Amino acid sequence: MERVQVDILGLSTSPSSGGAYALILKEVSGPRRLPIIIGAFEAQSIALEMEGIKPPRPLTHDLLKNVMDSLGVSLNDVFINELKDGTFYAKLSLDSQEVDSRPSDAIALAVRYGVPIFVSDKVMEEAAFVPENEDSDKLPPTTAAEPDKEKTKPKLSKRDQLQQQLLDAIAKEEYEKAARIRDEIQKLEARNS
Repeated sequence: MERVQVDILGLSTSPSSGGAYALILKEVSGPRRLPIIIGAFEAQSIALEMEGIKPPRPLTHDLLKNVMDSLGVSLNDVFINELKDGTFYAKLSLDSQEVDSRPSDAIALAVRYGVPIFVSDKVMEEAAFVPENEDSDKLPPTTAAEPDKEKTKPKLSKRDQLQQQLLDAIAKEEYEKAARIRDEIQKLEARNS
């Protein structure tokens, strides 16, 4: 199974997210981005570690790292290996074995150990997106001498409309909305195949 190395690009939330956050992973040697919806606790745990903020008492992920260290177990890497029914699955690669994990917990440990994060190529193909070129957002406004671009645009297919909505949501950093639109695109593609 091909593995794609990713870095954490950022965390985002919106008032309508119900406390969930979007963790955005970026392909190290490519343009793709992978949004994963995670809980507030895991988002806080990841953000605190990335910012170098040490809470007065260990968080759950700090505790797990401390236990692993005291037992002499090392974390080698994290692998987001599967996407089933909209749920991501991950594995922790320890010294001599793999352990199932939620991606959010795996990534919280990865930032504590400073180990690489990988995603299966299949998961990237299913759930990742390529952001629109930032320069293409800076088109000059329509003038009276130019025809109205909206009137001359060809009708877009449902998939193309959803793809445009996805790009718009990402540009506005509305990652929860982007994840829902991505899921709609996947369902539409599944029906058409």
